[in-house]
Amino acid sequence: MPERSDNRGGSCAAALLLGVFLGASPATAQEMTTSLVNIHQGSWLSDRARSLAAGGYELQDGSLVSFNQWYRSNWIDLHVDFLTQITENSGILWGVGTGEQGEKYRIAPSLKLGFLTQTHPSPYSTLSLSVTSIIGGNLTEKPCVADYGDLGTYSVNCRLAAGETAPEETLKYLVNATPERLRLWLNYRVTF
Repeated sequence: MPERSDNRGGSCAAALLLGVFLGASPATAQEMTTSLVNIHQGSWLSDRARSLAAGGYELQDGSLVSFNQWYRSNWIDLHVDFLTQITENSGILWGVGTGEQGEKYRIAPSLKLGFLTQTHPSPYSTLSLSVTSIIGGNLTEKPCVADYGDLGTYSVNCRLAAGETAPEETLKYLVNATPERLRLWLNYRVTF
């Protein structure tokens, strides 16, 4: 039976280098722990995609086209956040978002990076500061191809295809939204 490789040595070396880089002693860096701090599904971008599903339009033959079929997904964007403790009072915040996709929209996967630090101004109080940034995670709406009969075929915004706006003008109304890119959080807690 072949031997199995143990990757703990590589993980410990990476943790040690990260800890030393961030100012932690080598002994502290070897004792770094990672904890799950948050897990949730959905975001305001998922809600925005769902809101695009409202409505529909009628084709020339009288059949109804509902937007609901285009803006639903079997998987809602899942976010998992972790804290890797570097010192007693500081750590690296990091996480991932899976993204989601429907027929006419996509939320890209995302990566969260940041840090958390705290100090104790008194024995009964804690002042915390965290800064996080999100990379990726954009919501983009996809166009449709619409056949206008004698007028030709155009790439259009699906939701505006049956409106009075010129077909080529509808594309500027496609949704292209970004998640909250930078978040600064300051908290002061006093215990009685």
